[in-house]
This record gives sequence, structure tokens and C-alpha cells, in this order.
Amino acid sequence: MTDFLSDKFREECGVFGIFGHEEASTLTQLGLFALQHRGQEACGIVSAEGNSFTQIRRLGLVADNFDAKTLERLKGTAAIGHTRYSTAGRKSVREAQPFSVTCQHGKIAICHNGNLPFAKQKRRELEKQGAIFNSTSDTETILHSVARTEAKNAIEAIAKVLKETEGAFSLLFLTPEAMIAVRDPRGFRPLVLGKYKDAWAVGSETCAFDLIDAEYVREIEPGEMLVIDKNGLHPYYPFAEKPKSVCTFEHVYFSRPDSYIFGRSINQSRHLMGRHLALEHPVEADIVVPVPDSGVAAAIGYSAESGIAFRQGIIRNHYIGRTFIEPTQSIRSFGVRLKLNPIQDLIKDQRVILVDDSIVRGTTSKKVVALVREAGAKEVHVRISCPPTISPCYYGVNTPRKAELIAAQMSVDEVCKYIEADSLGYLSLEGMLEATGMEVGTVCVACWNGNYPTEIGNGSKDIR
Repeated sequence: MTDFLSDKFREECGVFGIFGHEEASTLTQLGLFALQHRGQEACGIVSAEGNSFTQIRRLGLVADNFDAKTLERLKGTAAIGHTRYSTAGRKSVREAQPFSVTCQHGKIAICHNGNLPFAKQKRRELEKQGAIFNSTSDTETILHSVARTEAKNAIEAIAKVLKETEGAFSLLFLTPEAMIAVRDPRGFRPLVLGKYKDAWAVGSETCAFDLIDAEYVREIEPGEMLVIDKNGLHPYYPFAEKPKSVCTFEHVYFSRPDSYIFGRSINQSRHLMGRHLALEHPVEADIVVPVPDSGVAAAIGYSAESGIAFRQGIIRNHYIGRTFIEPTQSIRSFGVRLKLNPIQDLIKDQRVILVDDSIVRGTTSKKVVALVREAGAKEVHVRISCPPTISPCYYGVNTPRKAELIAAQMSVDEVCKYIEADSLGYLSLEGMLEATGMEVGTVCVACWNGNYPTEIGNGSKDIR
């Protein structure tokens, strides 16, 4: 079970905010609920009523922590929230966001999706200047820097600090007067703008707008700093222009299929990945079976292109949770069955094409192949809807070190032999980019080719 949970790239974080509605905290709670897939470790909301902030941060899921009674405490017409899976920092309620501070620029709260490769170095500099940190999160370095920056107001201070900040950041700030959305100049992580009645909403994905029946307006542009106050929207572009490097893995795995990000439907991208995969790696078989849930859309595309029947041949248990108590070694042999179980009458005596989004360490793929064989499959052909993952991410995704990535250590044939499949095929980088409608030079594909679009801080590997 532990292998299954650790053998995927971790969702990063989700941010959501509302400005200008009397039920801002409730709407933010709903937005975070829709973004729960981006992080299940901790969650938090900060609301603003006049010059007063109320903050609640807790470990665990949104639905378990923000009931009606709790939301009553979060008064005000503006709120920002965060759902977290750590890419940097420890796991405790102190690490939960949003963070907030009262400083020379007044009250400021912040939540962050992304990662700052040079945060460790910046933290040491700030500590030498007397800064006292309450968490190990890279995000807190931004807040300390803003608090120490000489500027006319919080908005000017935020712009000054972020001009000097390298890395991936989709940020929401809250002050008593405004909500500020900022996306780094390369646009690594998504951030979108919506309208709910007379209020403005900002979130990591459009699926959060669907839940509250808000209208999707547009993306926050790479390098944009959008100030939202009682007078409306005020876009600024304070950063030097840089080549776009949007994260392609958002289309492969992280974002929900019902979202639109980077101007494209996630479901459409995954469906086309499956079609391209069928063209690049055809094989004679009887059924196409997805590894749920992230392999479903690509498997449907593979089935449509190949003409081989799609079957939901593996069922996923969605209720196991991250804190499930592991069994003793003597009964641990059922392993991945805690999460996945094959339907034998669909699989028995069939030649199966098993479609998944990625292979990270390879341990789960090996166990899933074994499950399908135990269910009676005659052959198991594994197809992966992205290229071999050979490098860790430093831009807001929790990934293993390079030495733990199986494709960085083995050839495709060696990986195939390790997972005990009859054949293995990865989607090419060219096929993936064509499926997502993206072009070389506008996307980050470092996890597949090792070419990082920015410098990587020396301390980055310590958090992998």
C-alpha cells in the first residue's frame, strides 16, 4: 500500500480566493473542495472583515475541517485558501497555508502553488538579518521579504520582492483592501480568473469555478500581477519577460479532467495522448484497461484509435486515505489490493493493454501487472501516456530523486522486464506535445529530458 501511494508524482497544491461576496469563506471552502486532488495533507482559509483577519489552518481534508460552525468564524467579504501537499518543508499544521503577518505594510496573507529553488539560500540571508521563521516552507521567505521591503504599500512591496524571486509561483495575497493574484513570468503552474455574480474568484483550476457556478473569465497571464479591489480589476506586468515554461505534467496527471488550463481541456489532451499512444505503440490485444483513475481518459483514446474494446477492468478503492494502518508483515502480501482490484470476468483469458499516465519508481506498475496476470490475463502490454520520466521536478511537484526514477536507471526493455510485462511503450515527447497542443519553447518538459528552464538552487535536492 505504501508503494502505491508513493509511486506517483505528488499533486502540488491548490489555491482559491474570492473577493467581494458576503459568503466568501464558504465559497472558498467549496473551491478548495474541488481542488482537493491537488493536496490532501493540510488546508487553510484566511478571511478579511474590514481590517481584521481570521485564520484557520488544519491538517487533513477540507470537508473534515471546514463545517458550517467553523465557517461562521471566518467572517468577511474576501477570503483566500490553500490545500497542500508538501514539495518543500515538513508535515505539520505550522506548514499549512495561508500564512499571514502584520508588518509595516499592514496585514498580509499569502498562499502558494509552486516551488522556489533558491528559498534555502534566501532563508539563511533573512535569518542573519533577524527574521524568525514559524515554518520550513519556502513560501514564508516571500512573506518575510515583503515585510522587510521599503515601499509605499503592500502591493508595491510584493512586486519588488517577486521581481527578484526565481522559480515557480502562482500566488494569492490578501490584504484588508485587496486580493492580489500573481503568476511567475514563465507561467509554470496554472492560475485562472472567474466571476461569481458581482464577486471575483481566482483558483488553480476551472473545476473550482464549476462547483460554485462561477463563470470562467481567463487565465492569469504569465508575469501578471492582478490586483482585485472594490474598484475592480487592475492588471500589472512588473516582471521582465521570460520564455514560457508551462508544466506539461498538469495535462498528463495533476489537473482534473473536467478542468481547462493553459487554454485547453485536460480531458481532450489525455484522450489525444491515448490516440497518439495507439498509433506509436500498436499491439494485438482483446481489451484496453486503464489504471484508475488517471489512466482512464488516455485508455479511452487508445481504444478509440485502435478499435480494441475499452473495459473498466480494475476498480479503485477511493476511501483508503493516507493514514491507513499498514498490516503486519505476515499479512502484507495483499499490498496494492488495498487500492486496486481487478474484475476477473473481464480480464480472464484476455490479452490486456494496460494504460497508465506514468511510471515513477516502477514498484506499483510491477504489482498492477501481477494483479492482472493473477486475474487470468493471457498477456499484459503496458502503455504509458507520457515519455519516460528521467529527472525530478523543482517547480512545485514532489518527485523522487533521480536515482529513484526507474527510467533514469534502466532502458525501456529493462523496465519492461522489471515490471514483468509482455511489452512496454511510452508516448513520445513529440506525440505528447502534439496531443496537448503545446510547442517546444513554451513548455517545461524537464522531467522527460532533463533540460531545466531555470537555474536550480544547490539546496533543491535536499527537499526531494
